[in-house]
Amino acid sequence: MAEQTNEQKEILDRALYKKIKQMNRQDMADVLKNIYQTGYDDALNNGIIDLDTDQLRSEIGQIKGIGESRLNEIMSIIEKFVSEN
Repeated sequence: MAEQTNEQKEILDRALYKKIKQMNRQDMADVLKNIYQTGYDDALNNGIIDLDTDQLRSEIGQIKGIGESRLNEIMSIIEKFVSEN
């Protein structure tokens, strides 16, 4: 079994493991959502999820056949999805 570093948090401790064994489907779904959200928040706070839209726009703009109007459409869709999360 791999050892945990000081930075890692124990996600599944013994008490949670015992609770999981007795959970119904909805309770388990709630636990999984919580674990996912915790990981997402950690990634967001540690700069792992970081989108440089200017660099992205520049890279997409260099693709042959992508003009300014198509680039604007693409960027508006990307910004819509980023703002939802």
